[in-house]
Amino acid sequence: MQKLKAMFCPMFFLLLVACSDDPNNKVENEVIDAVSNGTWRITYFYDSDVDKTSTYQEYIFTFGSGNLLTAKKTSTIQSGLWNISDTNDNVDTLDDLRFNITYNTPVEFELLMNDWKITEYSLTKIKLTDVNDTGGDDYLTFEKN
Repeated sequence: MQKLKAMFCPMFFLLLVACSDDPNNKVENEVIDAVSNGTWRITYFYDSDVDKTSTYQEYIFTFGSGNLLTAKKTSTIQSGLWNISDTNDNVDTLDDLRFNITYNTPVEFELLMNDWKITEYSLTKIKLTDVNDTGGDDYLTFEKN
């Protein structure tokens, strides 16, 4: 019985460690879970010292599986990609995360393309910023519908 216990306990411990979530990705996973659920809209977009929120008012955004990002307005659909990346693999903090958006066309959606710094997030809102080298930070806010 002792032999069986001695063999079983280390294997059980390894199984627990292998099955648990990586604590280094906790915040990253929380942000991904938040944006992956439901549809979103842009409630604020300030780019190059100009408020461009109205350009996106009628679009509904979905951050889908396979990192597919869609923006739909009536019968128009713009497709892009999204992901969350961690700039520091050792420690998972909000400050280390980047929200990456990629669109190839049209031009107004290319403006959203960036590796945004996540400044705030909840289940219903995510605030992003980009510090420009030339001055004039950009701001982007998504809110859940």
